[in-house]
Amino acid sequence: MSATALPTVHHSGATGPGGWRTLIADWSSDQQTFHVAWGKAMMWIFLLSDTFIFGIFLTSYMTVRSSTTVAWPNPSEVFALHIAGANVPLILIAIMTFVLITSSGTMAMAVNFAYRRDRVNAAALMFVTAAFGEMFVAMQAFEWSKLIMEGVRPWGNPMGAAQFGSTFFMITGFHGLHVTGGVIFLIVVAIKLLRGHYDRTGNYQIVEIVGLYWHFVDLVWVFIFAFFYLW
Repeated sequence: MSATALPTVHHSGATGPGGWRTLIADWSSDQQTFHVAWGKAMMWIFLLSDTFIFGIFLTSYMTVRSSTTVAWPNPSEVFALHIAGANVPLILIAIMTFVLITSSGTMAMAVNFAYRRDRVNAAALMFVTAAFGEMFVAMQAFEWSKLIMEGVRPWGNPMGAAQFGSTFFMITGFHGLHVTGGVIFLIVVAIKLLRGHYDRTGNYQIVEIVGLYWHFVDLVWVFIFAFFYLW
């Protein structure tokens, strides 16, 4: 008499229907379908969440400015610099915007060189991008110092609506924090690039991931510039 075959029982549930491996395969199905690396996918998710935060900040700013009963300070006067005996409106903001937009160009060139496996030029351009970012933060620190010396505070200011100080320091400070983080990110990746860390793995995609973050920071500044300084 032949022995009766017994069904195989998966005690751990690791490979059976509904097991952990099936769950992991389902979870990574989008990655397999669209061929997106985990690092890039996670950066896009982070940037999406950051978009909501900046969107809330700018929406709140527009709501506060539209509803205040006290006159809002004139940006052309508040952000003017006294040069050669004349007040030049928004000159510092224009330079800051030019510096940040230029940094997007150098970052794009760095990504291009990285995918061509030219790590020296890619790292050099990332250092240039980081230098532009540091210049931006330094000019923003000067702008903050100037307004603080003129009496602007988060709870009020002598130029008009009290909400001006709180919205200004909150929005520009949050963006400046992002720029500072981006500068650190750029320098760390550029150093590892020069040391040949990514030559061992053959994957230079981290440079593109840094570029996604940096282009997002630049894009957010365009909206801050339009809503806060030009409106």
